[in-house]
Amino acid sequence: MTPGRERGLTALLCAAGAGLVLLAAGRTWATVRAEDAITPLTQSLTGGDLGGAAGALGWAGLAGLAALFATRGRARAAVGVLIALFGAGIGYASTAAVQRPNVLSAAGDKSALMSLGTDPAMDVNLWWMVSVTGGVLLAAAGLVTAVRGRRWPGMSARYERAAPRGTAAGDTGKETGEDPGEQDPSAMWKSLDRGEDPTARTNGRP
Repeated sequence: MTPGRERGLTALLCAAGAGLVLLAAGRTWATVRAEDAITPLTQSLTGGDLGGAAGALGWAGLAGLAALFATRGRARAAVGVLIALFGAGIGYASTAAVQRPNVLSAAGDKSALMSLGTDPAMDVNLWWMVSVTGGVLLAAAGLVTAVRGRRWPGMSARYERAAPRGTAAGDTGKETGEDPGEQDPSAMWKSLDRGEDPTARTNGRP
């Protein structure tokens, strides 16, 4: 696999991981039901309600994706380490967010009636696992970047072009011995309009 293709696949892995984290952050992770409260209440909590740390790290991972293309060498390896740390942090934050004490505390913050229930029931769905999966993908992309990123091409490498051979700024055709006016088709038409023979100058040369 070429270094450029390896970089592209790693970037896709990083984008997929950050995308999963950000998608999951806005979904319902847990539902709390206080059936013994004065007024029975059901509270749905998203990843953002449960702390939002995973979503914030997901945005940081997405920013790291841009830095992956903009850096080279050791700087890119350092970016890879940061992306790996973001992924590990997402996994930890997502797991901690769905623990019962944290879920009940977040539900109580949204509604005081929830805290009046003697024993609220709690259901956790799988969206937090989607966030963990995104964190794992980010961590994997970061590790690959840290280990292999130094040999990948930079973002501007594909745009670098060499100057045309045999030409220079201000070249007016003197090397070929031609008059610049003769190289311009519009000059020939202007000569014809004036009634001049544009070939006369060429034929009259020694």
